[in-house]
Amino acid sequence: MAAVKEYSVEEKLSSLARLQKIDSKLDEIKILKGELPMEVSDLEDEIQGLYSRQTKIEEKINGITEFIEQKKNVIKESDALVKKYQKQSDAVKNNREYEAITKEIETQELEGQHAEKLIRDANEELAAEVKSLEHTKKLIAAKDTTLNQKKGELEKIIVDTEKEEKQYSKISNEARENIDPRLLNSYDRIRKSYRNGLAVVPVERDACGGCFNAIPPQRQSEIRQHKKIIVCENCGRILVDEELAAAADAK
Repeated sequence: MAAVKEYSVEEKLSSLARLQKIDSKLDEIKILKGELPMEVSDLEDEIQGLYSRQTKIEEKINGITEFIEQKKNVIKESDALVKKYQKQSDAVKNNREYEAITKEIETQELEGQHAEKLIRDANEELAAEVKSLEHTKKLIAAKDTTLNQKKGELEKIIVDTEKEEKQYSKISNEARENIDPRLLNSYDRIRKSYRNGLAVVPVERDACGGCFNAIPPQRQSEIRQHKKIIVCENCGRILVDEELAAAADAK
């Protein structure tokens, strides 16, 4: 059985400092992309929602149009019945028949008037829906234009950085394999705690390179000795001396 290599504290710190440099390079590429990936995704969702709205409006317009046609047919039928009853009224033989026919004529006229009112109301609703449809189509066109611009910007950045990003991702994964899992978990946890992703920082000008809090001389001496992993008492980041940090840069 092969022996598992034991790493010294200095080697562990050196590996962490190197990993931080690599991950910081990847962070720079993500910053270069900025909010574009999220903006593109949000725009695509918004446009999809607008298309759904357009479909619903079009379905409503079709429904209103069919309703208007139905009421127009009702008017035609009522007009035809009115003419029929008026013709029959010329041949009535008594008052009872006359009153019955007159009542039918009035009923059909009221039916036609009611249908005309419903058509007027429906036409107003139709005009509002048509206006809403035009507005939605304009919104879709505007969002599509913006989306294409954002996609173009993002694609250009991806083309420019894809090779570099793949390279650093590969190096990062390789570097992680040589770091103790518990130490790696602590490193990742600290990185996630800060927007700049800095978990390992050098002591610069007697201060923490992350939060700039002063580091006492005795503490700095311990950091330079590389005998134990020391974290900033203020921000919790892992501290390394400038010489070790410079060596990580060189690697």
